[in-house]
Amino acid sequence: MELEFWGAAQTVTGSMHRLRVNGYNILLDCGLYQGRRKEAFERNRNFPFDPSEIDALILSHAHIDHTGNVPTLVKRGYRGPIWATSATRDLCAIMLLDSAHIQESDVKYVNKRRARQGKKLFEPLYTRADALESLPLFHSLSYDRPFQPVPGVEVRYRDAGHMLGSASVVLDIDDHGKHKRLVFSGDIGRKNLPILRDPQPIDGADIIIMESTYGGRYHESPGHARAQLKQTVLEACAQNGKVIIPSFAVGRTQEIVYALHQLLENNEIPDIDIYVDSPLAVNATDIFRLHPEVYDRETIDFMNSIDSHDPFGFECVTYIRDVEESKALNDLQKPAVIISASGMCESGRILHHLKNNITNPRNTILFVGYQAEHTLGRKILEGQPVVPIFGEEYPVRARVVKIDGYSAHADHNGLLNWLRTAQERGNPQKVFLVHGELEAAQTLAKDMKAQGIPEVHIPAPGQGFVV
Repeated sequence: MELEFWGAAQTVTGSMHRLRVNGYNILLDCGLYQGRRKEAFERNRNFPFDPSEIDALILSHAHIDHTGNVPTLVKRGYRGPIWATSATRDLCAIMLLDSAHIQESDVKYVNKRRARQGKKLFEPLYTRADALESLPLFHSLSYDRPFQPVPGVEVRYRDAGHMLGSASVVLDIDDHGKHKRLVFSGDIGRKNLPILRDPQPIDGADIIIMESTYGGRYHESPGHARAQLKQTVLEACAQNGKVIIPSFAVGRTQEIVYALHQLLENNEIPDIDIYVDSPLAVNATDIFRLHPEVYDRETIDFMNSIDSHDPFGFECVTYIRDVEESKALNDLQKPAVIISASGMCESGRILHHLKNNITNPRNTILFVGYQAEHTLGRKILEGQPVVPIFGEEYPVRARVVKIDGYSAHADHNGLLNWLRTAQERGNPQKVFLVHGELEAAQTLAKDMKAQGIPEVHIPAPGQGFVV
């Protein structure tokens, strides 16, 4: 049995790992790599293997850095099944089309300037037609329901508690007569966060492919995050400014809307217009409403305590799909909260909101999620005085605030606790750390070895292992 690590290796985005067993090839995730534009475009367009050779694709969850390159895989010849949980399949149906639309729109916008300059025009990575072609290949399942993607491999999904439909993937493998259990953690969620249930424990493993996003870092408590959100909104109201929140359309947006709903219900902030300006986020919120079976007890109790029974719908919030309504937000003359995608400021409507608001010192750019290296969000967060947006330079005069407590990823202690549970229920011998920058993975690896894991590896891109 062989493992190859082609994405999210010593970086956070572009999750993609290949398992070779008994003559079959299984791909775990197929995410978009995000970072320097030119490098990202080349890495996403060109696979390091022939997609037609892959026999099955298994997705951990719907975030674009885990699923966003599925249309390219299909475009390049993949025709096998795409396995996912039911909620992940529902979300991918809208997220992949939205990703294609954003790429088409951004290329169209940039090409207008390039045409005036006489430069070669760009092509989108994939189109909406490409995304549509991938959807019939999806096969959806519930948690803990076994399926066989290839002969000799039985798989179950376990709730990872990271986002709607997120899963850890448990693979029981007959490797030439020897039984091995491989667990791909996906992205591991945090305990005691609102809306979703806590991560389910893993019943033992021999080999683990494990995320390390927040290795060496520790989250603030949800209560502290709530207090920071409240303070940020109050200060914006006092300054007659806007709060611009770059947010992942799926998961983080619903969490922030839910938190603002609670603050308003408790009269902790004044009535303030809240706009969710992302067609994807609007559609994703509808899908959240369709899956209350994964809500935790706190959210169900809150739903029962309000007249609407809708945690994501209330008087002050407006969901925007229409482009003209989105543009009209530029003319707002009173305090407002604008939540828009993408979460790392790499594409979509958030770029237009940043362009129109980042130079005003009355406004606030509020980060509520992880910003990968070389992304626009990371540049703003690191305090660069001038940042590029659509190829033009803009001075950063708006206040920049970061709240760590809303992260849906387990922090350093959370990751070690998740692993400790797996150790108590089995005897994992090898752990491969992925989905983390090198320093984060190294810090986590040190403590994992101290916790009793014999081998901890941090694969480089393209590195392979016989296991």
